[in-house]
Amino acid sequence: MDLPRLLAPADEEPGVRAVRHVASLARGGPLDPAWRVTLNFHPDRLARDGLSVLASIAGDGIYYAQFVTGTSNGGLTARPGGDRWRWESRIFDGAYDTARPDERPVHGALDFLESGAGGAPRFGSSYFRLTAATLARTTFCYPDSSTGPVDFGIVERGDRLVAKSVAEGRDPLDSHVEAQIHGPVRIGTDVEALVLDACYRGTPVEAAARHLPCPLVWHPGYRLPVRVLREHPEFRGREYVVLGVRIAREGVLDPGVVGEAARSGWYDPQAVKKVWHYVARFGAPQPPQPRDP
Repeated sequence: MDLPRLLAPADEEPGVRAVRHVASLARGGPLDPAWRVTLNFHPDRLARDGLSVLASIAGDGIYYAQFVTGTSNGGLTARPGGDRWRWESRIFDGAYDTARPDERPVHGALDFLESGAGGAPRFGSSYFRLTAATLARTTFCYPDSSTGPVDFGIVERGDRLVAKSVAEGRDPLDSHVEAQIHGPVRIGTDVEALVLDACYRGTPVEAAARHLPCPLVWHPGYRLPVRVLREHPEFRGREYVVLGVRIAREGVLDPGVVGEAARSGWYDPQAVKKVWHYVARFGAPQPPQPRDP
C-alpha cells in the first residue's frame, strides 16, 4: 500500500514531518493516559564500544536508535537501503531518507497490558519506561513495522490499534503495538524509570544503572526451568531447546544466563535470540499474589 505524500517545508525537522504524516493516517479515539511507552532491551549485551549496552547508555545519557548503536535485539538492518531503512521510509513518507543517524526515531512499544514486563518483551528483559510527555511526539503502528502495517496511530487517535491487538489474540511476543519516538530520548528528562530484571541485582548491570539520572525499579525476573523448555519444541524449534538446555545454569534459564551465552561468542547470535524468545514466552515474571488475610 502506497501512503500519500504530504507537502512540507524543505527545512522542517524530519520528526515533525513524520508525526504529521502518521497523524493524517491515524483513526480511533485517544489512548489511556495511564499507558506508557517502554523501550525493552538486554542491558548486558555488548555495545559497539565494547561496553555493556547499559553502560554505554549511561555514558551517552541518550537512548539512540539502531542506526547509531549498530546493536539490536531483532535484525541488524539499520543502514541505507536496509530493511529498517525501507520500513521507516514507507511509514514516514520518506521523512528520514536523508536524515543523520542520530535524527532517526527510537522504536519501542505501548505498554497497554501493564504486565510488569514492558510493552515488547521479545526485545529484552529490561526496559526504560518513558514519561507521559514523550507521547506527544510518538507514533504507533500495529502490527510491528517489519510486517508492512496499514494501521497507524498517535496518542489522540490510537485506541483502535490496541483493540485490534487484543481481538487478534496473537502470540504474546507478536502482539505489541509498536511505538516510534521522534526526537532525542534523554535519560535524565524523558525516562520515568529503568526497570531491571531481578537477576541483575549485585551485578555490573546494577552498577551501571546507578549512574543513570533516573529511578531504578526491579521486576520479579524471568526464570525458565529446562523441564518447561523441553515441553515446547514446536515454538521456535528443537535445536533451540537443545541449546537452551546446554547453556542453562542449574537447570534454569534467566536473562543473565542467556546474556553470558550471547557475550561468549561461542554461539550463533540468532540462535541465542531464539532461546531468549523461549524465556520471554514461557518464563515471564509473575505478578505478586495477594496474601491470605
